[in-house]
Amino acid sequence: MPQSKPRRSPKPQERQRDPERTRRLIVDAAVAEFAQHGYAGARTSTIAARAGVNQQLISYYFDGKEGLYQAISERWREREGELLHEKGSLAEQIRLYALEALKNPEGVRLMAWGGLEYSGPETDYDHAPRSERLQRNVDQFRALQAEGKLAPEVDPACLTIMLMGAAMATTTLPHVIEGLCRADPRSPEFIEHYAEQMVVLGKLLGLDVVPGEDAPEAKDDEED
Repeated sequence: MPQSKPRRSPKPQERQRDPERTRRLIVDAAVAEFAQHGYAGARTSTIAARAGVNQQLISYYFDGKEGLYQAISERWREREGELLHEKGSLAEQIRLYALEALKNPEGVRLMAWGGLEYSGPETDYDHAPRSERLQRNVDQFRALQAEGKLAPEVDPACLTIMLMGAAMATTTLPHVIEGLCRADPRSPEFIEHYAEQMVVLGKLLGLDVVPGEDAPEAKDDEED
């Protein structure tokens, strides 16, 4: 069998003077490509063309497609961390997740693709970090149960999954939305309306509380 040619590093003139800018261009292009085609369908040649760089720079900066996908996962972790640190009630946090379809549509599509292509933890680059992040929500629901504010028969982990699935519905179920709501599931008007409905659902579940804050005690009708 003929020997494969060794990987050639890009020539000095092929490397941008600003490596961070080059990396950012590649990651931005990769986000768009992976969001559109998933990991299996994405092509590094297309990513390079989108970014306007030599394809060899993807290997140079990210060691190939897998490393590039890991870089994208890191970006999503940072974005999710921002959402988790937003102040407000749990119901309001659910609203923010639903609004990601408007503010970060490619990130939501990447999450959906990750589920469709999932074949086990060994190929899920964000498996452990994601589980650790989401455990925070599970712990919050358990705390509400301990305080008697959430029904004890509710499985906190399942509730977390249900709310995540509901928040992503404008991305994952657009055909159902158009059929039932007679609306464009990707329009800002519908996404904002849907996000407000998520708040309503959260309040009905008793999630209109701010994590880490106790509810104010009721005042007596008569002063001592």
